[in-house]
Amino acid sequence: MKTLTHRLIAVLISFLTVSSISAQSVVITGNITNADNKEVIPVASVVLKGGTTGTFSDNHGNFKITVSHAFPFTLIISSIGFETKEVVVESASGSLNVELKSASIMGTEVVVSATRSQIRNLESPVSIERLSTAAIREVPAPSFYDAIANLKGVDVVTSSILFKTMGTRGFNGSGNLRMNQLVDGMDNQAPGLNFSVGNIIGLNELDVDNVELLPGASSALYGSGGMTGTILMTSKDPYKYQGLSAQIKQGVNHISDPSMGAAPYYDWAARYAQAFNKFAFHISADYVQAKDWTATDYRNFSPVQGTPIPGNRGLPNYNGVNTYGDESEYFNVKDQYTSISAGYAAQAAQANAAGDAAAAAGNATLAAQYYTLAAQATGASQQTGQIAGATPKNSGVTRTGYAENTMTDYKAYNFKTSAGLYYHLTDNTTASITGNFGKTSTIYTGTDRYNLQNVTIGQYKAEVAGKNFYIRAYTTQENAGNSSDMVATATLLNEAYAPTKTVWAPTYLGTYGPAFAAAIGAGQTPDQAYATASQAARIAADANRYQPGSPQFNKSLDSLKQLAIPYGGKFNDQTDLYVGEGMYNFSDMIKWANISVGAQTREFVLNSHGTIFADTAGTIKINETGAFAQIQKGFFNDQLKMTLAGRYDKNSNFKGRFTPRITAVFQVAKDNFIRASYQTAYRFPSTQNQYINLQTGSARLIGGLPQFVQAYQLNDQDTYDTASLGNYQRTGQKPEPYQYQEFKPETVQSWELGYKGIIDDRLFIDVYGFYAQYTNFIGLTVLIQHPFTQPQTALNTFGIYTNSSNKVNTVGAGMSLQYTLPKGFFAGGNIAYNDLSNNDADVLTQFNTPKIKYNISVGNYTIKKVFGFNITYRWQDSYVYESSFVSGTTPAFGALDAQISMKLPKLQNSMIKIGATNLLNKYYTDAIGNSQVGGLYYISLGYNVF
Repeated sequence: MKTLTHRLIAVLISFLTVSSISAQSVVITGNITNADNKEVIPVASVVLKGGTTGTFSDNHGNFKITVSHAFPFTLIISSIGFETKEVVVESASGSLNVELKSASIMGTEVVVSATRSQIRNLESPVSIERLSTAAIREVPAPSFYDAIANLKGVDVVTSSILFKTMGTRGFNGSGNLRMNQLVDGMDNQAPGLNFSVGNIIGLNELDVDNVELLPGASSALYGSGGMTGTILMTSKDPYKYQGLSAQIKQGVNHISDPSMGAAPYYDWAARYAQAFNKFAFHISADYVQAKDWTATDYRNFSPVQGTPIPGNRGLPNYNGVNTYGDESEYFNVKDQYTSISAGYAAQAAQANAAGDAAAAAGNATLAAQYYTLAAQATGASQQTGQIAGATPKNSGVTRTGYAENTMTDYKAYNFKTSAGLYYHLTDNTTASITGNFGKTSTIYTGTDRYNLQNVTIGQYKAEVAGKNFYIRAYTTQENAGNSSDMVATATLLNEAYAPTKTVWAPTYLGTYGPAFAAAIGAGQTPDQAYATASQAARIAADANRYQPGSPQFNKSLDSLKQLAIPYGGKFNDQTDLYVGEGMYNFSDMIKWANISVGAQTREFVLNSHGTIFADTAGTIKINETGAFAQIQKGFFNDQLKMTLAGRYDKNSNFKGRFTPRITAVFQVAKDNFIRASYQTAYRFPSTQNQYINLQTGSARLIGGLPQFVQAYQLNDQDTYDTASLGNYQRTGQKPEPYQYQEFKPETVQSWELGYKGIIDDRLFIDVYGFYAQYTNFIGLTVLIQHPFTQPQTALNTFGIYTNSSNKVNTVGAGMSLQYTLPKGFFAGGNIAYNDLSNNDADVLTQFNTPKIKYNISVGNYTIKKVFGFNITYRWQDSYVYESSFVSGTTPAFGALDAQISMKLPKLQNSMIKIGATNLLNKYYTDAIGNSQVGGLYYISLGYNVF
């Protein structure tokens, strides 16, 4: 028995020893190169076949992987643009030398946003556009964010050099409430605005791994706001992209700009990341500085007609588009002199009555005095009545405004930084704490033109993410800094030197009458006399006007910028957002279909101290909660793949909304797919749609909730919208008074059919068509209170957010082509068509999209292995741009962008780029009232960028 026991123990020890040896970790090293030119391939994936262990090659193509597996085993080596290769490893001796063959990447890029799971671009069931790191390096644009404009169907509104708003399929503007923008899963909107402020917070060019654009409805997966699309930006993995990267970009703009001399442009960026086994960190920073594009549209704008009209400052009621403080007609000269004449007539009647009484009492002396006063009053009444009679009916008077370039110095900058700590809890699960911070000064166009000064936005996230799940919590902290409303500031600047009611208007009217009479006496016609007298009156009233650049002007301007609205122009906003969300995919547990579920809760805390929102009594909280589920399944050996998804969301001020989504993609041949989808989306009214209470230089903006209508008595049967008043002016048909209707969330149903495929391994085609119908469309209705008894001013004009009673329809189509030519050359282009129908004339729909726009590109990134170039021409048709600031036709324009590059592989994968946007320097504006955009010319040196 003892012998048997000893033998069993010996066998067990032997078994354990062998098992231990077989399970012992081994370290495999190697180098990965391009089989065509022998260049190293950085960031190539090295994964153990059948396992979860993996790593990436470094900047020199070297890799090291630790494997706990008995020999032999297989490593899968892959990289974008190369054929995947499997390498059998039989021992740990020596280093592996792996060569990968080049392969076409057209349509093979992996995308996530279309289904929240990884699929090939070709197989996406909905339209999707993608910018990879390689594309971002070569595209002719000053930043990766600007490069989004070259994607199919993208519309851009340029408020300023740092504030560009992206949109697709209509309804764009300076700030897009219908387009979500996510950075590493975080909604990077400014909470007080409910839209993203360009890219002032988030990723810099060195830190971005890819950008995915999902045009069309996407609320079923990404929540409120995804009515017309979602942009997802993903940063580089610090385990994958390690080391130091840096880029210095210098440039110049404002060449041949009549409003400003040539000015320098700077963009300096750096990124550093390092991994230590399970732990990793990254830090990046970017600083951009430039002179902003200027807004110099001095055409006369009619608020009632909603469009520019003929005229200049020579007109008494001139209201320049980019001249501020001249928005309101404070009085009508004809009406004022009619009233003055009536007052004199009343005085004459009283004096005559008093004279009659004195005469009856036998006091002839007193009666004569009264009759003299009556005669004088009668003469004055007749004289002022004659002036009133000869003065045109349309004789409204605005204050003398200040041009935008006197209200701002156009100094623009953006500093942003991000950092993160990461820890691998397991091979497939990572915990991280990350933060993004941005600070900027630039200009934004809303209801007025706003001077954003030292605005800060911070986003801070804690997350645990695995192969099939994530759970995260993050917050967005916003501070408006020293931002101010240039229109409100200019209006108060006018009041500072001469209050309208007590000084400016009496001086104007007191000068006008004698000047008019003198002009008539000199033989001028009434129209000529009106112009002469108006000019004299303005000169007299403006005698003490603060001249731009003077000490009085600068002192008053600086003071008003520091005073919060309504006493000055400053916004005092520190609105915050708090979000918690999670998702789980059951692919490891359920094999017959791919099922995902997720949930989200978020809270807005409005805190503008009464300068934007109706929150003078304290903060206002808005809560939203939602959940979604999605199931994906393939049929006929995955020749047909279908997806069904649905989401339910509830806002504390509105009823819950359910948004379903169904998609199908059918493979008709290898790498050729037809897709079809029915999607719904919604958006709860934004924070400003609900609670704004802002007095601007042209109107008071108020939220669409019923308490605002009650507070300002807009259901008084003497308030009318401007659309009906404009119709009254044209036809004489008396309008119906405004009636409040319940404010509701906006919804859209969208149908899309598309095709995507590769022909002959050279031609990539993507074609789509869509139809969408909006219900309870949210727009801005402009109301005027007491318009038949009072002149329109900022005090009786209200902009209120309402729902359109019509079902607003949009239709569109688009196509993109890319053809691969010999020796690395390529040619491509895209075209998009969009149109609107059944819009409500009483509501500003702000479709703001040209019917036709296209881009054409040619390039080559592999000339002599190191040289590259890209030339892109973009064109868009003229279109009507609508906003609460100004509306009118934006002319068609085209712009040529170009870039050449040279790789310096021996200098740690560095690259020199020389490029220009709007190379021909033909100044254009992509939205009326916004900046004039000229050429921007730059040269850059990037270290460790490919």
